Amino acid sequence: MNRDSYNRIAHEWALARAGFYGREREYLDMLISRLPQESFILDLGCGTGRPMAEYVISRGYRVIGVDQAESLLAHARAAFPNEEWVSSSIEGYGFRHRYASAILWDSLFHIERARHAPILKRVIEGLPAGGRLMLTVGGSEHPPFTDVMFGQTFFYDSNSPKQTERILQDLSCRVLLGELMNQPTSGRDKGRYAFVAERA
Repeated sequence: MNRDSYNRIAHEWALARAGFYGREREYLDMLISRLPQESFILDLGCGTGRPMAEYVISRGYRVIGVDQAESLLAHARAAFPNEEWVSSSIEGYGFRHRYASAILWDSLFHIERARHAPILKRVIEGLPAGGRLMLTVGGSEHPPFTDVMFGQTFFYDSNSPKQTERILQDLSCRVLLGELMNQPTSGRDKGRYAFVAERA
C-alpha cells in the first residue's frame, strides 16, 4: 500500500518535504557529531533524500539510502548522484553495506509494530560500538490505522515511545534523546516521538 501510494505522490511529497521540521537538524547534528568525514550513514526510508540525506551530505558524509518507492528514489538519484540509492523495503533490506550511523525517520511507523524490534535489532547489529541511530515512532498508544495524504491511503502502526525505549535498551543502546515532536490530537495526528540512541 505505502509503496504504491508514495510512488503516486512523489512530486507532491518532494515539494512538501524539502525542509526541516522542528529540531530535526539538531537531532542530525547529534547523530553525526563524532563521525569521521566520509563515514557512511544508512538512511532507511530515505524518500527523495531531502532534507535528511541532503544535510549529512552537505556536512561531508556519504549516504546509503533505502526506499521501496522508485519514484521517490528517482528524485534522490537526480539530486545526489554520487550516493548509493537502494530499491528495497526496510524489512527486506539485506544489510550488505557497512555504515557508521543509521536514520529511520518517519518510516518505521509505516510497518506493523510486531516487526519493529527485529528491524531495529538488524540495524543496531550493523552499527559499530558507539554508533548512533535516530528514529521516529508514534507518540501515543494507538491501534494500526490508515489515513489519507495527497489523496492516497497510507498504513501506520507503532509501538509507544516507552515500548520503543525498552526495545532500544534491550538491544544494548543508550537513549541520548527522547522527546515528543507532535502532540497527539483528537484528529489525524496520533503524535510523533523522536529518539537518538547510541550502541554500547
